[in-house]
Amino acid sequence: MPQPFNERRIADLIAESVATKQQLAAERTSDIRICGEMLATCAASNRLIMFCGNGGSAADSQHLAAELVVRLRGGIERRAIAALALTVDTSVLTAGGNDYGFDNVFKRQVEAFGTEGDVLVAITTSGTSKNIVMAVEEAKKRGVLTIGLLGGSGGVLKDMCDASVVVPSTVTARIQESHILIGHIWCEMIEEAIAPELF
Repeated sequence: MPQPFNERRIADLIAESVATKQQLAAERTSDIRICGEMLATCAASNRLIMFCGNGGSAADSQHLAAELVVRLRGGIERRAIAALALTVDTSVLTAGGNDYGFDNVFKRQVEAFGTEGDVLVAITTSGTSKNIVMAVEEAKKRGVLTIGLLGGSGGVLKDMCDASVVVPSTVTARIQESHILIGHIWCEMIEEAIAPELF
């Protein structure tokens, strides 16, 4: 029988999340910086940043694209940044899933929107999601740079992507919590790269 959700158990879960982030800070800051610089270069060149993922990672895709198109920080009035979540158009997703199969729903959009100099951020806690792998394969054919936002071992995408950050955890919730932190760091890096005069 599981331990009840008392204050001690809640505190333990918070501590587990903090420990994951501390390990991330100790082991992955170089990877985060490299990926952030790739994204900042893309945005500074007015190229497109695309995001894709499934489930919670789909929500993260939408969240991060919104931070770039609109803004991350209140009071910072900078230009809009071209960003697109490939997870939000239900007509495209259902037509693509029906006509070409779910494995192809992101690949097809990369084919439609991706051009050389753009960046695709592939978000998956396992690093093995088939539709994400196929999107990365299509991106590479088109000269689109690829960044993996991953977890666990990094799966097959760790070596497929041009650069990646692998969260050092095998717990999906802890990985996702770290993914949005990393995404926010990237958004700050991008904002400061395109509008340094504001900071």
